[in-house]
Amino acid sequence: MKVLVAVKRVIDYNVRVRVKSDNTDVDLANTKMAINPFCEIAVEEAVRLKEKGVATEVVVVSIGDKACQEQLRTSLALGADRAIQVEVNGAMDPLSIAKLLNKVVEKEQPGLILLGKQAIDSDNNQTGQMLAALAGLPQATFASEVVIDGDKATVTREIDGGLQTLELSLPAVVTTDLRLNEPRYASLPNIMKAKRKPLEVISAEDLGVSVTAKLKTLRVDNPPSRSAGIKVDSVEQLIDKLKNEAKVL
Repeated sequence: MKVLVAVKRVIDYNVRVRVKSDNTDVDLANTKMAINPFCEIAVEEAVRLKEKGVATEVVVVSIGDKACQEQLRTSLALGADRAIQVEVNGAMDPLSIAKLLNKVVEKEQPGLILLGKQAIDSDNNQTGQMLAALAGLPQATFASEVVIDGDKATVTREIDGGLQTLELSLPAVVTTDLRLNEPRYASLPNIMKAKRKPLEVISAEDLGVSVTAKLKTLRVDNPPSRSAGIKVDSVEQLIDKLKNEAKVL
């Protein structure tokens, strides 16, 4: 079984995000970039399936300019077998990404498609669901456990009320949650081996997909600063401030 994993290049989650002075976008100049953490979990799960003998090949795909090859090489160092870059310049909306991924799915014919449940930059949580709809495949989102048995996948997913277990017929689309696994670190020998693994570059035009963005960012602002908290001397004073100042009572 071939497993296809989509990965996205995002600002490293340890980095403080800066907004451009004209408020048009986030400032990416000299900013450390990394694989989206949820995508990294998806790569780890695919590699584990291969180590168990369930999967025979792990293919990673990313959509973006040449810079995203860095994250593809990292995925190869984590254990993926080969990589595909769909070359696109500029911002992309979830639907356009899903359309491009659908064409890659048609080309690769994987038995399982794994994506992170959302990207930490846009937080849309849409691409996996849109891809499943376009490809006409069953889907399970927010997966905290994935078990493959023949042509069936049993997925435990996290919902507001607890856990829900679904059985899917393969091929299927699964989006990964935080508690699915803990990604490994890439070792130096594997980083060196990743440089020799195949990385195919194709264009959106080759896939026959228009990538005209349907969404436009109007303005980006920093979160509003919070005023400092205060201490109160009594419950009566607390109730008075909640009622007359905070207006929550």
